[in-house]
Amino acid sequence: MIPLLPLRRAAAAGAILGAALLAGCSSVSTTQSGAIGVNRTQYMSGLVSEAQLEQEAGSQYSDIVAQAKAQGALDRNAAQVKRVQEISRRLIAQVGAFRPEAQSWKWEVHVLTSKEINAWCMPGGKIAVYTGLLDTIKPTDAELAAVLGHEISHALREHARERVSQQMVTSIGLSVLSIATGSSAASDLGGKLTDVMFTLPNSRTHEREADLMGVELAARAGYDPRAAVTLWEKMGKAAGGSAPPEFLSTHPSAESRSTELQQASQQVLPLYEQARKGKK
Repeated sequence: MIPLLPLRRAAAAGAILGAALLAGCSSVSTTQSGAIGVNRTQYMSGLVSEAQLEQEAGSQYSDIVAQAKAQGALDRNAAQVKRVQEISRRLIAQVGAFRPEAQSWKWEVHVLTSKEINAWCMPGGKIAVYTGLLDTIKPTDAELAAVLGHEISHALREHARERVSQQMVTSIGLSVLSIATGSSAASDLGGKLTDVMFTLPNSRTHEREADLMGVELAARAGYDPRAAVTLWEKMGKAAGGSAPPEFLSTHPSAESRSTELQQASQQVLPLYEQARKGKK
């Protein structure tokens, strides 16, 4: 027979944990849905504000840029820098379709010399592209626009703040649970549960949203949105088949990503044609 007291304690702990998680976050609307229709409700913790995260991102970005400069790895190739900054400029000009106030962000764009195949955009519009991406993938302008549009979309949707919020609130809830149950093992179990319930599923959701919004940004900027498909095909080849199965990955599988990107690119193709006509 199971003792009644531990059951009651566990039930009470569950109620406290649930209350802590619910009280810690509130729903926000970071972006408009755009033509592509990204309209998921997001939840952010009051423990970390947009301004706080942008300030921290700006500080970290300055450190990264300073370090790269000291190592002679900052903006070494003038032609690459000009290309990346021009594509970024055209994409940034279209962010108002999702988030009008983002047009006034203090955007920065740099190229860092590194063999790593990577690019990112921090909160507030701090962008970096690694030469490993440019030299290994050899993206066309439209493919590079797909990369940059994807990363810019992460910043527009404040995916970083959303994930930080989830981690902070969950951490508080687990502390309450551990105290209520008197068990230090709660944090170990809770950490695994958090990975499954929050980190992995939401990261896939974030990747999908960034894919869709990135395709639309590229189309509006006059870059063929269908290039996103060929881009991820190249990325898959560069990985050498080493990508983990989809259910264990924070990124969608190449197959599901390609299918959805094909559909999305067709959806925003009229925006691309309109942008091309506007340039003539």
